[in-house]
Amino acid sequence: MERTEHYDWNDGWLFTPQFDPSLLEPDCSGLELEPVRLPHTVKSLPFNYCNENDYQMISGYRRVFTAPRSWEGRTLLLTIGAAAHDATVYCNGQRAGHHACGYTAFTVNLTGMVRLGEENVLAIRCDSRETLDIPPFGGQTEELTYGGLYRGVALEVKENAWLRDVFIQAGAEGDFRIYSAAEGETVGCTLEAEIRAPSGRRAVYTGELSLPITGSLNGVQPWSCEHPTLYTLTLRLIRPGTLGLPDRVLDQKVIRFGFRTIQFVAGGLYLNGARVELRGLARFQSYPYQGYAMPDSIQRLDAQALRKELGCNVVRCCCPPSPAFLDACDELGLLAYVEMPGRRHIGGPAWKAQALQNCREMVCQCRNHPSVFLWGVRVAGSADDDAFYKKTNEAARRLDPTRPTAGSRRLKKSHLFEDVYAYDDFSFGGAGPGCQPRAAVTPDLRKGYLISAFGGMMYPTKSFDPGAQRLSQALRCAAVLNDAAAQQGVAGCVGWTMADYNTHPSYGSGDHVSYHGVMDLFRNEKLAAAVFASQKDPRVPSDIVFQVSPAAGFGDMPAGYPGGCWAFTNADAVRMYRGRDFIAEFRPDRQGRFAALAHPPIQIDDFVGVLLEKYEGIGHSEAVQLAGCLNALRRDPAAPSPLLRARLTRLLRTLRMNEATLSRLYHTYIGALGGPAVRYQFDAIWKDRVVRTIVQEPVQRVRLECTVRNAILTDGPTWDCAAIALRAIDQNGCLLPYCSEAVQLTVEGPAQLLGPAVVPLRGGMAGAYLATTGHPGRATLHCRMEGALPTEASVIIRRREA
Repeated sequence: MERTEHYDWNDGWLFTPQFDPSLLEPDCSGLELEPVRLPHTVKSLPFNYCNENDYQMISGYRRVFTAPRSWEGRTLLLTIGAAAHDATVYCNGQRAGHHACGYTAFTVNLTGMVRLGEENVLAIRCDSRETLDIPPFGGQTEELTYGGLYRGVALEVKENAWLRDVFIQAGAEGDFRIYSAAEGETVGCTLEAEIRAPSGRRAVYTGELSLPITGSLNGVQPWSCEHPTLYTLTLRLIRPGTLGLPDRVLDQKVIRFGFRTIQFVAGGLYLNGARVELRGLARFQSYPYQGYAMPDSIQRLDAQALRKELGCNVVRCCCPPSPAFLDACDELGLLAYVEMPGRRHIGGPAWKAQALQNCREMVCQCRNHPSVFLWGVRVAGSADDDAFYKKTNEAARRLDPTRPTAGSRRLKKSHLFEDVYAYDDFSFGGAGPGCQPRAAVTPDLRKGYLISAFGGMMYPTKSFDPGAQRLSQALRCAAVLNDAAAQQGVAGCVGWTMADYNTHPSYGSGDHVSYHGVMDLFRNEKLAAAVFASQKDPRVPSDIVFQVSPAAGFGDMPAGYPGGCWAFTNADAVRMYRGRDFIAEFRPDRQGRFAALAHPPIQIDDFVGVLLEKYEGIGHSEAVQLAGCLNALRRDPAAPSPLLRARLTRLLRTLRMNEATLSRLYHTYIGALGGPAVRYQFDAIWKDRVVRTIVQEPVQRVRLECTVRNAILTDGPTWDCAAIALRAIDQNGCLLPYCSEAVQLTVEGPAQLLGPAVVPLRGGMAGAYLATTGHPGRATLHCRMEGALPTEASVIIRRREA
């Protein structure tokens, strides 16, 4: 039997913000050390107006452990999931290893340094200064980079021969090749590979260490976005028995993978021979207060939000993400474009050598995930560097010949060593084409082309911006998505970004926040999120997405002009009512501005309907004409066109009306600043029935809504965390975007609050995080806000022992 022992070492750490050599000694009682659990951030930061200098330090972590004598003659491997950004590991005062990348895992061999039967001291020096000469540093990074041991740490006790790496290449037809690398005393050892299907069917193959194991499995179910079927590979390192003794399993690795084939050509991305139109968002792995340091459950929530809530089929990972995030992408069918660390800056020879090593580690650590379909082997946004980028492309292709390479850039016609020209197209200014012609950008039309970023800095939008600004962000996203889909040879496009993120003062809005997301920092949706979400094809009523921009709110518009009104939905139609009166039914314009989208935004452009006939006694023909004029005035009351003026003059003469009567009709049926309040109802119609309803009317009551995104937590092998959304809503459940009241938070039970106990609503929204404390039970978050009844949310915490 295999004798590998696995220990999750996320508890029992001591932390100091100032590394001291005495951390390495058996007795460091003179130091002030804080007990912490991993993942850990060196400094918790405020939501905004934070200071990036606060997390730039040389900090220290220490853990004391007793090594049993049963470990004698065995190999001790310590794996650190991520340490931002330069880490040196010491065991009993000896330097055990060093790693200079804050985004990939690394393993240190502690064999020979550990004293068996005694206490041992493990210490880690962690340097998170932005002056380091390693990626992503050297220039001014856009996003904050934080610091600390922000992913888990584990110790594995193995035999004297072990598997260091396993890589399986598996095509959609069922053919596969398994590559492996072993270390230690491997002479005479063999391999056994077992592949298990979701149905439980198993197939076993054997092979030699020096050769890949090849084979073909019949009747496989390929992995795709719609059907993300996962198989399990168990590869065992075996020492054959002698003198009648049975074989011994020295080590084994268990890997989930998918059978699928990727082709990225001039016509776009083909997955298992079928073209996939890519639509997604870029994602940073940071969160309010905690920076990078969030447990697996929170990482998985981001993947779920992208795939299930926003309807994306691709995510751009701006650095190698958490394995838990990619695991969720595998399960959900969310394609991942994974990039090497860095932003714009390319350093000297030592910097490039480290960047190349980062590229290798990224590929080796992520290549068994079927969701990963594209490697980013350029420093995002950087200039051409032919010698350097030839090396990164060669490294990725050598380590993984199954996936194409790309590199996000803002240059047209730059040198292309990759398989895909990934271009950050920020050209759209609100009018004209949503994206540039592919032929004007890429130097090689025979290769694939992807718009790897759009939007973002071109129109940053806060959740508390005026309604017109929030609507404009949504329509801009729709325009780019539409025009990318309409242009032949464009594989798709990725919006910038999924969520707002903390940034350096030279970026963002002056408060250390880039408001580029379609969600806020807490992952609350802005209106633009509905553009992405509404592109999902509904199968059941709960799949219907429905958001309507404000129809009234004249005082929110310049000079009290009403402004446009749009519905973002994947329903078949929208019915609108004014009070109890039916106005009109609106359907997507399949020939209009957004015709290339599966579910175009629907313009609500009739606020009169038949009301002139019903209440004013105007004949049908004239009522239709006059209603058209009133609706046209609503869209642009400040400067009616000469044609509209001429039509109105004729109508007023025919109807024997004067300007005062026209003004009364406008104020009555269109509305104006200071006019009577109107109740609008919008019904989403799907398969000839109402499935969603939105009512917009004056606020009569304010409620505080508290929603837990993951209500069941597991404490162990590390702390877990619940993400909680807070929203101020009216009596109809509509968001109140200008509510900025403070919410007081208190916790009852075995959990603690991350961040402040009083949070202001921004755009009517906020969030909170509840972290477990090592004990099971029920924890409740109590929320109080002035002007609303108290509310609460509970989570169940289970304890899993190591």
